[in-house]
Amino acid sequence: MLRAPLLLTLAAVLTACASGGGGKSSRLNEGTRADVMLLETTDLHANVLSFDYFKGAIDPSLGLERVATLIREARRENPNNFLFDDGDTIQGTALSDYQALAQRLPCTQKLATYKAMDAIGYDAGAIGNHEFNYGLDFLAQVTGTPIAADGVSPQRCQGPAFPLVLSNVFATRDGKPLYRPWLVVEKPITAYTPDGSAIRVPLRVGVLGFAPPPILKWDKRNLEGKVSVLGVVEAAQKYLPELRAQNVDLVVAVSHGGLNPGPYSADMENANWHLAAVDGIDAILLGHSHDTFPNANNPKSRFNTMPEVDNKRGFVRGTPAVMGSFWGKGLGVIKLALVRQDGRWQIVKDKTYSEVRAICAKEAECVAPDAEIAKIVDTEHRATMAWVDTTIGQTEFQLSTYFADLGEVSALGVINAAQRTHVEQWIRSERPDLAAIPVLSAAAAFKAGFAGPEDYSDVKPGKLTIKSAADLYLYPNTIAAVKINGTTLKGWLEKSAERFNRLDPQSEQAQALINTRVPTYNFDVIQGRLAYTIDLSRAPGERIVKLEHAGKPVEPAQPFIVATNNYRASGSGSIPGLDGSNIVMSEETTNRDVVITWLKAHPTLTRDAIEASPLRFAPLKLRTPATFRSRSGQADLAKANGIAGVREIQDHGDGTATYSFSP
Repeated sequence: MLRAPLLLTLAAVLTACASGGGGKSSRLNEGTRADVMLLETTDLHANVLSFDYFKGAIDPSLGLERVATLIREARRENPNNFLFDDGDTIQGTALSDYQALAQRLPCTQKLATYKAMDAIGYDAGAIGNHEFNYGLDFLAQVTGTPIAADGVSPQRCQGPAFPLVLSNVFATRDGKPLYRPWLVVEKPITAYTPDGSAIRVPLRVGVLGFAPPPILKWDKRNLEGKVSVLGVVEAAQKYLPELRAQNVDLVVAVSHGGLNPGPYSADMENANWHLAAVDGIDAILLGHSHDTFPNANNPKSRFNTMPEVDNKRGFVRGTPAVMGSFWGKGLGVIKLALVRQDGRWQIVKDKTYSEVRAICAKEAECVAPDAEIAKIVDTEHRATMAWVDTTIGQTEFQLSTYFADLGEVSALGVINAAQRTHVEQWIRSERPDLAAIPVLSAAAAFKAGFAGPEDYSDVKPGKLTIKSAADLYLYPNTIAAVKINGTTLKGWLEKSAERFNRLDPQSEQAQALINTRVPTYNFDVIQGRLAYTIDLSRAPGERIVKLEHAGKPVEPAQPFIVATNNYRASGSGSIPGLDGSNIVMSEETTNRDVVITWLKAHPTLTRDAIEASPLRFAPLKLRTPATFRSRSGQADLAKANGIAGVREIQDHGDGTATYSFSP
């Protein structure tokens, strides 16, 4: 049975601007103790149900409906708890796309994700970068918060019952924050006096919320001229005095970002290592990185060697913190041990720790879903399934990303062909002055195994549907094109080639091919009569040893138009020379719709419809082949798609395998 303390949450919001609030807690005896749990979900990405809309099948490894079970158990364990969401909540599945793009829900209806969250009973939530993907008008509608910007309806629609907080994004029109820059949640908790007596006292928790500052670059089309952004540290320093003046007992930063100990800047994407050092913040809830913190059981965790980070107990520069995985795979928990000292609650750090509770202890050992969640979103779920099964064509061959890291283009080739066709048609219609410039197209695999053996695009031969297109192109990015020269093109490919580790031909030890610190979505494959060779024995930045277009070497000043998405065109990926200033086309049309239109124009898809891979690796006489991971049992598919030198060498029994590769 779900617990929904919504009236309490709403009452807490009403106290956000009130003064005072100390009450009984200000008169508590010294030495009084209390244990409080901060619970966090993050990067749910509209995974309300444990369901893969691309495969049309249950996926027990994810879903808010299973996290709801962990939340219920945590609340039984300790009634002194506060539940927060860290953002990237409303976008990410076919369910969210259906409600935002295919059949936009009316103002009078609540978003399916928020319906489920309201049933669970959240105390507050933050705004992530992907909240902006569908535009400010949609965001204002579904959050029930009118936003002062052109093109945004002033009508107040159905939003979540819990409050949203955002401290660092402001409307350009009036300079005011888009959402509450801070709020106070007050709840009664059970505490224990020095003599062991149980007492009920109010606990006032102040909340700040932060989105990653690069949203202005990533969602330039939706946000340019409409919002401004403060750095995370600057915003915290701006609002902490106001928040502390409300006589709060604790301040929690719900910050949609990860940890980067590098030099701080106001546009830093993962600034929470620096935020943790800001005086006045008592705990931080992390997100955005699709990672787990703390995660000391993983010897490869980057947090193991990060300075001033305790990856076992969950502290960042002395501040308790947690990042509760992604897609509803886990629940972040900070267990705060509090004691009254000097007339206020203070954290007992040696008795405080964080943990992430996974919904699946092992692959086949997942907690049961809370049955109420599926009932709540059943109508939206069924409508989404019907929509994604709409037929748009058929394919004679398998489209997958199992070997996308090796330049295999059965899936990416479709995206590139579609994007290139769309931009060429636009040039003929709108910019004939650009007609003599060659058009290329760049695409990356969004699904390439990061989240496990099911996290690949895989469209089998046969019927193609909207579900197939969504499998190929996961995000609702919009089509864009940039005008660049040969120097920028080479730099773009060099940046993509950072996906690989440098290989030593003389090494007698197995060498990992993939640099996992470079996400697969930053490994662009660029097509359009292009051919290039990567030498993996060379240092990053010096790996593109051959670059040709139409059989001729690419000259530094040679112009090109590159079809891509709004994120990349605006500078995401830190490609030299690509900063948004060279955009020549930016449309509202999603890249996925571009793919759907192209597939409809090729009702029977054959291999001849897409170009061969442009990528080659310079031959290396390795003493030991390089290794990488992918879905097990796919070596024959690599060969069928023209990828030579791939051999499966170890099946791990969990759906993944280690492969060897000899360039």
